[in-house]
Amino acid sequence: MKTTLSRFAVMAAFAGSALTVLSAPAMAQQALVPAQSEISFVSKQMGVPVNGHFKKFDAQVAFDPAKLASSKVALTIDTGSATLGSKETDVEMPKPLWFNVPKFPQASFQSSAIKALGGGKYEVAGKLTIKGTSQDVVVPVTLAQSGANTTATGSFPIKRLAFKIGEQEWADTSMVADDVQVKFKLALTGIPKI
Repeated sequence: MKTTLSRFAVMAAFAGSALTVLSAPAMAQQALVPAQSEISFVSKQMGVPVNGHFKKFDAQVAFDPAKLASSKVALTIDTGSATLGSKETDVEMPKPLWFNVPKFPQASFQSSAIKALGGGKYEVAGKLTIKGTSQDVVVPVTLAQSGANTTATGSFPIKRLAFKIGEQEWADTSMVADDVQVKFKLALTGIPKI
C-alpha cells in the first residue's frame, strides 16, 4: 500500500510537472538577438544632427498578438555604453551632468499596454526611466517576420531635460537641443505569427 501511494505521488508530481511545461506559454521561449539589434539616438548640437547609440542593452519580451492584454516588453539599457563615436564626448557622457552612470547605471522601459493598429503596427505604452526620472511614453512599433525571426522597429521623441540629461551649462538648448529622437531595431526569436 505504501509503495502504491509513493508511486502515485511520483506519478502525480510527474504529471503536474508535465502539465506545467505543456501549459507554459510559448512566450517563455522569446529572446533578443543582440548582434542583430540596435538602440540609437539623434540629437542636435548647434543645429547639427549628432548620431549616437548604446552598445549594451537587453530585452525581456512576452508577446503574443492574440493575447495583447497579457503581453509585456521590458528593456534595460546600460547608460555607460552610450557612444557618439568621439573620445571627447564619450568621456563626458558617463559624468553626473549627463547620464551619471555611477548613480544610474541603467535606463529602462516597462510596457503597461500594447495596442494593435493593424498591418503589423502596434502602440506600446509604458514608463521610460532615465537617470531616476520616469515619464509615460507611447512607442510606435512595426513588426516584420521572416521565418522564425521577428524584427521590431520604431522611433519616438524625448525631451532630454525632462530626464536631467545635460544639466547646468548644458541645459542651454541653443548648444544642445532638448529634442532627442530614439530609434530601435530589436531582433527577436520565438514570437508567434502575427
